[in-house]
Amino acid sequence: MTKTNAPTMKDVAREAGVSLGTVSKVINGITVREEYKKKVEAAIASLHYEINTYARGLKTKKTGLVAVIIPNMLNPFFAAFTDYIEDALYKKGLKTMLCCSDGIPEKEIAYLNLTTQNKVDGIIALTYSDIGNFINPDIPIVVFDRFFENRNIPRVGSDNYNGSMMAIEKLLELGCRHPVYIRFHSIFPGESDKRKDGYLAACKKYHITPDFLDMEDCDNFIDMMKQFIDKHKKSDGSLSFDGVFCHTDYHGYLFKKLLQKEGYRVPEDVQLIGFDGIRKFGGAKEDLFVSSMCQPLPQLAAKCVEIITTEDRSMIPSLTLLPVTFEDGGTTQSLKKG
Repeated sequence: MTKTNAPTMKDVAREAGVSLGTVSKVINGITVREEYKKKVEAAIASLHYEINTYARGLKTKKTGLVAVIIPNMLNPFFAAFTDYIEDALYKKGLKTMLCCSDGIPEKEIAYLNLTTQNKVDGIIALTYSDIGNFINPDIPIVVFDRFFENRNIPRVGSDNYNGSMMAIEKLLELGCRHPVYIRFHSIFPGESDKRKDGYLAACKKYHITPDFLDMEDCDNFIDMMKQFIDKHKKSDGSLSFDGVFCHTDYHGYLFKKLLQKEGYRVPEDVQLIGFDGIRKFGGAKEDLFVSSMCQPLPQLAAKCVEIITTEDRSMIPSLTLLPVTFEDGGTTQSLKKG
């Protein structure tokens, strides 16, 4: 090897004192004796040999690359989900190709075409667009939350229905008598729609009159929240509701700010629970923005990666749901003892 040329597999074999075939096996993940594996890995590190993943992909028909399609990285839930996905893929020896679609269907379709051209080993998608007809049937895919009526694509999500039931039960347990529900949602169906179903079921079970703001995503949702608050003001200025369950932590945080701006104390006057488990600064041990039904993001990410890397896809369930847990984020009162 000259100083001007990049090291080759032959150089690695010579440095390690093994055959070229042994080097090839180590690089392609084929089992060899441990002592040979260590020699090859040491030679690769010593020579700064860079594995040609493209060439290896042509031979193995695997690129080691998985596309992750999300709406954006600004939303802390999407960012945290992506971080856990990347970590789970890395532990499997896979790399991440990140695609931020901004919720634009044409952009998502362009990314899907790109994944086909780049021969990715799989796609993990968190999408709010109707792209079911554009997914390559030859590429393994798993979708978080969403489902497409025209395709039987494996889905992973949280148990939104029971999570919502738990949220209402927690508000009642903490003394609320009239919990309302706030939801702004995508026009495309998904597992998260079951949060409203859970709220209505809880109302029926505990003989509560349903009271909710349920609208499609829009630009003036803040104004609509304000109108909802004004509509529920009584003559003495107090509110007719004392508990709020919000479809997401984001909307819960904004609703809390509106309540406080109107002079209502949270949680003394109104208790509030969101859904997702979004944390300040993103860390797993950081504080929540609001009390929340927390989605198990590390486990959800691991399940997505497990499904995308499963060889026998005939055994993959069409839907996998994981349980959520309640965590106090300062917008609910502590349970009184005694």
